Amino acid sequence: MSAPRSSARGSNARGGGAKGPKIPQVPWREPRPASIVLVSGPEEILAERATAGVRDYLRAEDPALEVSDIRADDYGAGTLLAMTSPSLFGEPRLVRVAGVEKCTDAFLQEALKYIENPQEGATVILRHTGASVRGKKLLDAIRAGTGGGIEIACAAVKRDSDRVDFAAGEFKAAKKRIAPSALRSLVSAFADDLTELAAACQQLIGDVEGDVTDEVITKYYGGRVEVSAFVVADTAIAGRYGEALIALRHALASGADPVPMVAAFAMKLRTMARVAGNREPSRQLAQRLGMKDWQVDRARRDLAGWNERSLGMAIQATARADAEVKGAARDPIFALERMVTVIATREPFGGDIAR
Repeated sequence: MSAPRSSARGSNARGGGAKGPKIPQVPWREPRPASIVLVSGPEEILAERATAGVRDYLRAEDPALEVSDIRADDYGAGTLLAMTSPSLFGEPRLVRVAGVEKCTDAFLQEALKYIENPQEGATVILRHTGASVRGKKLLDAIRAGTGGGIEIACAAVKRDSDRVDFAAGEFKAAKKRIAPSALRSLVSAFADDLTELAAACQQLIGDVEGDVTDEVITKYYGGRVEVSAFVVADTAIAGRYGEALIALRHALASGADPVPMVAAFAMKLRTMARVAGNREPSRQLAQRLGMKDWQVDRARRDLAGWNERSLGMAIQATARADAEVKGAARDPIFALERMVTVIATREPFGGDIAR
């Protein structure tokens, strides 16, 4: 089986005035080769996976694959053509080009010329992080259809829900089960670094026999889990006041930032508020709210012992803490402790009056 090549180079080759890319947009988990593969976006771990996936696809077709690397920001004239030209025995070629967002004029000129007539049997991967507009003319030409390419977008993974989806995808791809609560703990333990999260997932996939449980996460990453924002939030929401304060102080002593700490509380309380009072089946409610089934189930467990009054008070306390840790008060630590107290005890703090 030969690598897929697009034949749509005629009317689509110059864009035709239509907006948006005309080439196929391929998920990073399902990479495939083409004459030109544009790997765009800032998330480096996703780009690495996509690039490796294209290489593995080609190597599975022909183990004799020749792999070459080029730096677009340190480019020698004629290199691209030399790397893609047919070899003596006609082996397929894969050329990986890094630093396109910092490319030299020489590379830009030669790449624009190359995509007009890509070499047969060659796959060229162009990596552009989006950190600059440098190379935009090349990207526009590729996206318009010149060269019969594809694009693999690697957008930044910033939201907690996106990190959960990423980690869940790692286990799904490996056909390995992980308990929803264990997944949540794992993600919260590596909330600041997607690369570390990916490595942790692969370690668990490779090392653990059977399902990944809460006990497994505690065994492997207990030290990190203890100080995560979501563990503090889970403990406070469960009503374990003393444990929540201890977890909060450990988190702060480990360098946790008060702003994302409050954000973790806000996210969980917001989910609880959306689920509260709904008696629909989890799957149906999750679809209507744009959530995952397990998120609905977790929110329903978290709601045990809560009522409209206490949930409203907790949301108000979190909103107040959010403003205070962002500069509305001089002591963000006190703001956090007051928020945790209100949520864990489900009562007003000191002289505050519940609304």
